Amino acid sequence: MRYALYFTPPADDPLTRTAAAWLGRDAFSGEDIAAGAADAFPARTMAALTAEPRRYGFHATLKAPFGLAPNRNEEELIAQFGVFCAAQPAFDIPSLVVGQLGPFFALIPAETHPPLQDFAAAVVEAFEPFRAPLSDADIARRKPERLSETQRANLLRWGYPYVMEDFRFHMTLSGPVDPSQADAMREFATGRFAPFTDKPLRISGLALFIEPERGAPFTVHTWLPLTGA
Repeated sequence: MRYALYFTPPADDPLTRTAAAWLGRDAFSGEDIAAGAADAFPARTMAALTAEPRRYGFHATLKAPFGLAPNRNEEELIAQFGVFCAAQPAFDIPSLVVGQLGPFFALIPAETHPPLQDFAAAVVEAFEPFRAPLSDADIARRKPERLSETQRANLLRWGYPYVMEDFRFHMTLSGPVDPSQADAMREFATGRFAPFTDKPLRISGLALFIEPERGAPFTVHTWLPLTGA
């Protein structure tokens, strides 16, 4: 069993429903959704391009997947999750856009937003005591030789390279897209998510996701609103 702290809008949010239909799976219910198609992307092609993010469910990573530390249990984790969400206020990302991170497409902030960076760091720190140390195999899977010095330090300190100053909020929409298909994917994603882009995204809650066993689909265990003053 692994756990992760992810941002996702509530289960009934229009963005959640749109993204679930795009990815082909609802992380709240665990149900698969028949893949749609566009002129440039038949259903089979879309299913292949979204296979990787479909397993994780629609989300933005805050605390990457982790096993529980030997001296911790799920009840303690859930209790801390409740305490944390009750202390954190909701806030807005001023503007969301369809962007590209290397060969991947995602919904990202139009520009860096310091309150979001601070919130992400707070999540990483608050739940660090619950994280089991990475195994040598876990570290090797991250290909540390390809990481920057700071990212390697983050991997060893926090269990994930892309935290703190290296954190970039993104809600993944695709696996790697071949450059020959990138323009078509950008156009398709921009059209599908137009109701949610170039406007604020409310960071209203936090989700505890679970992965029952390595390689299994992630599902939402608990979603809680941020209710701090």
